[in-house]
Amino acid sequence: MADIAHFPSGAVPAACTLPTAEQPLRLAEFDEVLGTAVRSVYRAEPARLRLELTPTPQVAARVADLMVREAGCCSFFAFHLGLVDGRLCWEITVPAGQLRVLDALAARVPADGHRA
Repeated sequence: MADIAHFPSGAVPAACTLPTAEQPLRLAEFDEVLGTAVRSVYRAEPARLRLELTPTPQVAARVADLMVREAGCCSFFAFHLGLVDGRLCWEITVPAGQLRVLDALAARVPADGHRA
C-alpha cells in the first residue's frame, strides 16, 4: 500500500493483497497519522523507521488498528508500538527488498516532523 505514492504508475509491491480500490483510502489513513501524530522521525537503519507519536490513547488505538490491517495485506511489514518513558514510539521494519516502501512512508511525514 504505502508504495502507491512512490511509483508514478501507482504500483504496489506484489506482496500486497489490498484491493486496488482500497489503496487510496489506506494511504489517506497513513497520511492522517503521519500528518497529525508524528513528533519526530528517526531512521535507525535503512530497513527500520522509528516514529515518535503524540502519546495519547486515541493515537495509540488508531495506529494499532492501522498496523493490524496493514500487516494483513502487506505481510512484509514488521510493526512495533510501545510506550517508553511517556513516549509513544512506532517502529516499522521491512526486508531489504522493500526499502522503497519505507522510503515512501518516511517521505510522507510533513517537513515539521523532526528528522534524525
